[in-house]
Amino acid sequence: MEIGIDSFASAMISSDTNNAITSSQAMSELLERIEKADESGLHLFGIGEHHRKEFLDSAPAVILAAAASRTKQIKLTSAVTVLSAADPVRVFQNFATLDLISKGRAEMVVGRGSFTESFPLFGLDFHDYDALFSEKLELLLTIRKQEVVNWSGKFRPALKNQSIYPRPFQSQIPIWVGVGGTPESFIRAGSLGLPLMVAVIGGETHRFRPLIDLYKEAGKRAGHPPEVLKVGLHSLGYIANTSQEALDDYYPGYAETFTRIGKERGWPPVTRQRFDAQNGPLGALCVGSPEEVAEKILRHSEALGGISRFTFQMDNAALPHEKLLRSIELIGSRIIPLINN
Repeated sequence: MEIGIDSFASAMISSDTNNAITSSQAMSELLERIEKADESGLHLFGIGEHHRKEFLDSAPAVILAAAASRTKQIKLTSAVTVLSAADPVRVFQNFATLDLISKGRAEMVVGRGSFTESFPLFGLDFHDYDALFSEKLELLLTIRKQEVVNWSGKFRPALKNQSIYPRPFQSQIPIWVGVGGTPESFIRAGSLGLPLMVAVIGGETHRFRPLIDLYKEAGKRAGHPPEVLKVGLHSLGYIANTSQEALDDYYPGYAETFTRIGKERGWPPVTRQRFDAQNGPLGALCVGSPEEVAEKILRHSEALGGISRFTFQMDNAALPHEKLLRSIELIGSRIIPLINN
């Protein structure tokens, strides 16, 4: 199983002053964490895409390219590229360039996004949310397959005998589909034979099994071999030496962040009781000691019929940079051996 980190490039909190740090310092620290993940033997690092004040990831390919020059082995991926609001030609060119810089370590996870800001920002109608994604995914896959493209659609000018460059270092950049809980999204990914990245940030992880079964059934009906129908899991998590230390570190920032986001979405304020339930044996959160979290990841994998990738999102709780570095070290030195040995 591949184990990695996903980051939304959040503005962080300095451990010594407890004040918000500059965006420049936050970016520098993020790049240090990607270096640490590479040195610690993690398999991948993903950067999300948002267009909000509290995140610095509006240009994920740029961050990943900076990381590529400072790392040697780790895969560098988006998490996710908001394809509905992007131009597939530019997305392909950006990640093909990243692939050249990294010598074949680029990947992308594409999705529709969980926030809405990108649609008015780029002059798009949110009511076209799904149609935009479907059409643009078709074009992106066409560009990945062939240099000279003939294509027409509803939302973008047609391409007539148009060559798309540069071409990547790899023969094909891996493209995963990021999904939440919509059955149609699972079926679409399966029908296309694309690997699936399931974001589970709340609730009980095993409840996604019927949707994953839909994905695999759709892939089988479309004639795709089982080995291409990979499933990854993205969850909120954090590791410390002991479970109590992890909980004490993570909960305050988690509660503040999700209570604030909840005001936008109509969620109730976070309570410790709800947090503990989410971090229980069946809950989506993976916060605890290396042994406890490794056991939970394996339990989730079994419940979902087997996963090939797991990514932690841990920088959403305003944790100090030093604690995040230590957590990454523990993932590499203790969790990965526990899962894969």
